[in-house]
Amino acid sequence: MLGTADATPLQFWTAVTPGCYLQLDDVVVTRRELPDREPVTIAGVVTQVRARHEGAQFDSDVFAIADGTLPALVQEAAEITTTRVDPEFYVPPTPGALVYRAEGEARSAALHFDRMERRVPMGMGRDGVPVYLNADFLDGSRGAHVSISGISGVATKTSFATFLLYSVFRSGVLGGDAVNAKALIFNVKGEDLLFLDHPNSRLDDPTRATYAKLGLTAGAFPDVRVYAPPRPGDSSGTPDVSSRLAGVDSFYWTLTEFCADRLLPYVFADADDERQQYTMVVHSVAAHLHRYAQPADGGVSIDGTRINSYPDLVDHVVEQLTDDETRSDWAGSAVNMGTVNAFARRLIGSKKDLARLIRGDLATRRPHSVNTAESAQVTVVDLHNLPDRAQRFVVGVTLKTEFERKEKAGTAKPLLFVVLDELNKYAPREGSSPIKEVLLDIAERGRSLGVILIGAQQTASEVERRIVTNSAIRVVGRLDPAEASRPEYGFLPAAQRQRALLAKPGTMFVNQPDIPVPLCLDFPFPAWATRVSEAGAAPSETLRSITQAADPFAVVGSRASALSDDDIPF
Repeated sequence: MLGTADATPLQFWTAVTPGCYLQLDDVVVTRRELPDREPVTIAGVVTQVRARHEGAQFDSDVFAIADGTLPALVQEAAEITTTRVDPEFYVPPTPGALVYRAEGEARSAALHFDRMERRVPMGMGRDGVPVYLNADFLDGSRGAHVSISGISGVATKTSFATFLLYSVFRSGVLGGDAVNAKALIFNVKGEDLLFLDHPNSRLDDPTRATYAKLGLTAGAFPDVRVYAPPRPGDSSGTPDVSSRLAGVDSFYWTLTEFCADRLLPYVFADADDERQQYTMVVHSVAAHLHRYAQPADGGVSIDGTRINSYPDLVDHVVEQLTDDETRSDWAGSAVNMGTVNAFARRLIGSKKDLARLIRGDLATRRPHSVNTAESAQVTVVDLHNLPDRAQRFVVGVTLKTEFERKEKAGTAKPLLFVVLDELNKYAPREGSSPIKEVLLDIAERGRSLGVILIGAQQTASEVERRIVTNSAIRVVGRLDPAEASRPEYGFLPAAQRQRALLAKPGTMFVNQPDIPVPLCLDFPFPAWATRVSEAGAAPSETLRSITQAADPFAVVGSRASALSDDDIPF
């Protein structure tokens, strides 16, 4: 312990013996002897390290010292931020006290791992020893939700989210509930997440050894179901994917479902000023469609008018709203024409984006809905080929449906983990929208219903505050310098904020309620394929190919797109 720097119970400096070293994130421990009670063990994490010449007065003295003409000593010191005091008697360590690098049980105690009844392995610390997450703050027992931030393409946010899911499902922390636990993943960039059930052909022995140290078996997700939207203009409902040739189902909504379930507000799911008057028209028209639209052989019939496609439905609604005789029935008597026109312009603009998602020309009895309760353990919903408005519609309606299903069940188990990238787009800090309200509901009430949000975003500062605040676990990868200075990252010590600007892919800083200092870790390379060139044969791949070949509605395009090296998560 240094005697030249103030020591407090929560932070102190220690000298480093010549020939030894301490690096950032090392775990250390010291003892404070007390005259009238048992000794106090103080443990902490190295949050800063410095080295300097003792005996030098001017900057130029370094040259004389290097030549040996001026006597001086090189001295290193490390700043320690306290993580645990045992027993909890908060006194500073004594200057001159010995400080040791913590190992084994001492390290586990310093990082509170010994108090975690259920530990989720997250990766390896800087010392090459596993780092854990307290499952109680993930599954809703004492907290829930995960917020992951970092630069797109560098911070490996999605890779960490999928690894965390894999660890939760395969580490045994859920016990018997792991069999029924589900995950819903929205794939918004490329087709990287369409191969979670394929082993990674690039997996090597050192990576397998890392998984073994974490108590995990390296492999693919065993039970995955992939959904993709139908191709534009395709009347057979063929899923719009190019790299995966089997095991993909198309999803869409029939016109009957669109009207009966009042899904029109999600067509306007972009965040708007709450003072916009046309939102009143949205809800009035949705109520009218719910009341008067009748099923008619895949399409709907409204006041005797047969409608077979979404563009036809839009045209019919606009026609009724612009007719002086029917406008009040659809929009209410207090709405002026300017408001109606504002609604009509936005509705007409949605025809191109949503025509392939809201159908009246496909078989209604054919399974076409995303339902995690009746699906595999991991459900991947592919959105990357959809325009922005269509992506918002799919995310909003799917989350609304799943959350309502959990509300009706009334129990937290089985758990449902929702992985959503670009959270700042769906739940921005400013404005209001139906999808934002659903995400807020999940963040504030999802814990009690067993719905766990794992949200990823480039900028946490642009996400609704209540969603970030309700996230018990906060994860940071590589950050943009301007973003790192925002108050949302106040939980990071100054040195870690600087390091986040340099973090390499695979390095994450994880903050959890049990530990007062965020832990730096490296999580292993994915054991599942992250692109088509890495995809080995999935279990029963051959059988699925044969089955789908016999089903004309399940045939996926035979084109395979090669991904560039830039798509690799590490």
